[in-house]
Amino acid sequence: MNSSFGRIITLLRKERGYSQKKVAADLSISQALLSHYEKGIRECGLDFVVKVADYYDVSCDYLLGRTPHRSGATISVEDIPEPDAAGKENIMHGTGSLLPVLNKKLIANSLNVLYGCLQKFNCRALTTEISAYLNLAVYRAFRMLYSANAKNPQGLFSVPLRQGDGYATAAQEIALSNAESLLAGEKVENLEPVAKGQAPALSPEKINEEYPLFASSLFNLIQSSENRMGAKKGQN
Repeated sequence: MNSSFGRIITLLRKERGYSQKKVAADLSISQALLSHYEKGIRECGLDFVVKVADYYDVSCDYLLGRTPHRSGATISVEDIPEPDAAGKENIMHGTGSLLPVLNKKLIANSLNVLYGCLQKFNCRALTTEISAYLNLAVYRAFRMLYSANAKNPQGLFSVPLRQGDGYATAAQEIALSNAESLLAGEKVENLEPVAKGQAPALSPEKINEEYPLFASSLFNLIQSSENRMGAKKGQN
């Protein structure tokens, strides 16, 4: 049985404020057996997985940790909305609302340039590793915000809270190291490196020419990032 099962059924029970005694009675098993299932000491049969899915109104795939969506829904490229398609969800109100909107646009526009550059490398493995690094950065920031309220259920995540940031940091470093090796022409396990001579020629002028809508955002992001690092203009 998937190791996520015990953790997820425990979280679902606690979310609803149910005792083990109540859930065990509702599912027609002993409290001791339910405790063993939740702790991962014993494995249950598929019939019981289906029974639990019906009881909590979630999918079996969710119980088994195969999808983060309780309905069991999967998502394709076509299903993913454009970044600005969220409508009212994107509108920020109140004091200081301009700053998050500005930063969001700087990041989104800079990503357009970054992925445009990745296309020129024509290396799927490189795109995968860079994407993993960025995904993990979003994961770390979102989980920190989500977990600021201790009452928020952690069932959305598979990695325990206290291990989440450390594991994500380690995974980021691995992704970055893999990307650096691929750029150097070194094969990483089963990942094919960037072909010799494939790295594109880049300069501020060329970026401005190829990405006229997004170049200024990237340059501003670079400047604000280096300011955050304590760098001074003309230091190099």
